[in-house]
Order: sequence, then structure tokens, then C-alpha cells
Amino acid sequence: MRVTELARAGGVTAETVRHYTREGLLRPQRDPRNGYQLYDEEALGRLRLIDCLRSLGVGLPEIKQILTWADQDSPPVVDRHTPLAEQGRHICMRIQELQAIARWLDSIGHDDGPEAPSLKQLIESLGSEQPAIVTDGPRIGHQ
Repeated sequence: MRVTELARAGGVTAETVRHYTREGLLRPQRDPRNGYQLYDEEALGRLRLIDCLRSLGVGLPEIKQILTWADQDSPPVVDRHTPLAEQGRHICMRIQELQAIARWLDSIGHDDGPEAPSLKQLIESLGSEQPAIVTDGPRIGHQ
């Protein structure tokens, strides 16, 4: 894949791909015929991981360390100071929020099920200290 193809597949801009390449996070091969940078499916996986970690607030230096562990096929030194360990609670909360939104979106598309929760209920749920999981029926708290 060329830069633009990788960017499109990864849901980012071509400039983002170029930036990550300059930072050493992505390592393309060069097409000997024309010098174009070519990326494989592993690069797409790396790009998606980078994008996901960035959306969680993990910095590029920490991401570079994580990718180094992957390149060396060595287990990460996981302790309470590892970037991913620090993000663990936030990641779980984010997953629950996104699942609640996905369930709400799914429920509003079905007229044959129980009454869908309102958008206001979804917002209230996401805004509480312990966000409730919005389902097709009544609101329920985290378990």
C-alpha cells in the first residue's frame, strides 16, 4: 500500500502516516522501481494501534517503546508505571461508554423492540460518576 492507501485504510490522513514514519513508528519498504514508500498489512495494524493509543492520551515516546517491545517479540515490562497499565481503567471505561453508545444506536434502528432509551438518558448515563449502561430497556448500573 502507498501512503494514501494506508491512510485511508487506517482512517487517518496521509500526513499522519508520514509523521509516524518520520518518527520511526512505521517502517515502509521502498519500491525499487520508483522509490515510493510501500506499507504492508503489519503497518496497518501498527497504525491502528498507534491511533488507538493516541486517542487514549498515550504519547509517541511511550508508543515507540511499546512498538519496540513488539519488534523484539519480548514481553513488555508491565508495572504500574507502564503507559498501558496507567491507562487500564480509562480503557475499560471507554469501552463501556462506546458499547453503550453502540447499543443505543442499534436500539434506535429497531422499531419492533422495547422502547429505545432517549438520547437524554444516554447523555445522563455517560455523565454520571458511575455511568449506567444504556440497553434496549431500562437503565442498569455497572456490575
